[in-house]
Amino acid sequence: MTPQEYVQQKAAASGSSFYYAFLFLPAPRRAAITAFYAFCREIDDVVDDTADTSVAGAKLAWWQAEVSQAFSGTPSHPVLQALMPLTKRFAIEQRHLQAVIEGCQMDLNQTRYLDYTALQRYCELVAGIVGEVAARIFGQTQNQTTLYAHKLGLALQLTNIIRDVGEDALRGRIYLPMNELQQFDVKAHEILQRSDSDRFIELMKFQAQRAHDLYDEALQLLPSADRRAQKPGLMMAAIYRALLREIEHDKFQVLRQRTSLTPLRKLWLAWKVQALGT
Repeated sequence: MTPQEYVQQKAAASGSSFYYAFLFLPAPRRAAITAFYAFCREIDDVVDDTADTSVAGAKLAWWQAEVSQAFSGTPSHPVLQALMPLTKRFAIEQRHLQAVIEGCQMDLNQTRYLDYTALQRYCELVAGIVGEVAARIFGQTQNQTTLYAHKLGLALQLTNIIRDVGEDALRGRIYLPMNELQQFDVKAHEILQRSDSDRFIELMKFQAQRAHDLYDEALQLLPSADRRAQKPGLMMAAIYRALLREIEHDKFQVLRQRTSLTPLRKLWLAWKVQALGT
């Protein structure tokens, strides 16, 4: 299997909404975003699939060294073998990849976030930086597009957090800020035990509104000169915002179920952005 086949398989197997946004890209950009996304999946899987945190920490340390080695010219992992020939063309820097690893390291050492400011730091590493790299690959000509990409990455990550509250609870993680749980009188043990309540629904409405506000802010930041090139990111916004609205429609049953969109609906939403710009 070639490195290119490896990253393609990794990206497709994830079943992620990101995959649908990649389909409409020209071949070189599609190759770059597929390799970068496969890298992010590899790092994320270390945390999600390794029960022993010391083992996971050792694996992430290996990846840190591998990234450094790759930027020195000798990548050994197929993901980086696929990505490295494209880094100069799309201005992908070592700091971007190391930031993704740093964000996942936080998952090993931290299962609670005191407030939204602390959560933002985590989201910036695992999603804002990803958005920045994606924007460069899609085609960026304006500096402000980086601000848009970071804001959109935060909105997407908060949508993930809302969707995955129940699954994260099974791992002993609560990403919702602790001071906001207190604000709505929701106890941590209620979330960990996946106990619904009217108080929990009000807390989640608050989280969903924040995510909606971030989508709006991101779209306002996107310069018109880059809007056409950034369509894959706009596809992601359309898909994830539809997911958020589905969760709202289901009255935030996220503690006991994982809400998702069908592949056909994701493809339809992506096509609408590609063809109609909406």
